[in-house]
Amino acid sequence: MTTAQSILTIAAVVLGTMVTRFLPFIIFPEGRTPPSYITYLGTVLPYAVIGLLVVYCLKDAPTGGHFAIPELIAIVFIAVLHKWKKNTLLSIGAGTVLYMFLVQTCFR
Repeated sequence: MTTAQSILTIAAVVLGTMVTRFLPFIIFPEGRTPPSYITYLGTVLPYAVIGLLVVYCLKDAPTGGHFAIPELIAIVFIAVLHKWKKNTLLSIGAGTVLYMFLVQTCFR
């Protein structure tokens, strides 16, 4: 990649990021109520994205040997920890650490 191509790529990424961050504030300024379907999407999409991420992460789980036992242990651990502490960052971080520990030590 040449220097010009690198600069153009970075500029395109910056522009795309800025548009996705600022466009909602331009379309729905303060004091204006968004349409009901936008409010509905804001309510249901986070759960849909989490479900999609779980399916994506488990699509390559091994089918032989230990049959995704470390993945299932980590999922249950994350769910229980999140229900208990209600801290998403802690749940994801601790679940990742537990999963990596299980994969590298217990389920080789």
